[in-house]
Amino acid sequence: MKFLAGFMTFLVALLHIGIMLLEMFFWNHPVGQKIFSMTAEVAKSSEILAMNQGLYNGFLGFGLLWALISGNQSLKVFLLICIIIAGIFGGLTAKISILYVQALPGFITLLLVLKAKRRQAGEARLFS
Repeated sequence: MKFLAGFMTFLVALLHIGIMLLEMFFWNHPVGQKIFSMTAEVAKSSEILAMNQGLYNGFLGFGLLWALISGNQSLKVFLLICIIIAGIFGGLTAKISILYVQALPGFITLLLVLKAKRRQAGEARLFS
């Protein structure tokens, strides 16, 4: 369970780093325009906002990597909750697919992290 929780945390972190790269560097590029279903005019007029969004996604992704490397479970839980909330908000206000691309993987990962944490706490009680 611990391995699966860590692996999913890693994948969610990579997802957010990938979103950061798209929003910060490829928003006003044919690749970004296709992925985000935008015209060149919309991409150009919203480029600075997208860079800001990308920065926040980078914070989430690199924060999860930091939590994973340091073993800080509380940080992992906090960041996954932030990702879920952002995904729900984005799904309700921008594009429904954000629920499935961002919120759902975050939610599944949060459940795995909490289950692994609970299992580890139970094992610790057995051996004390």
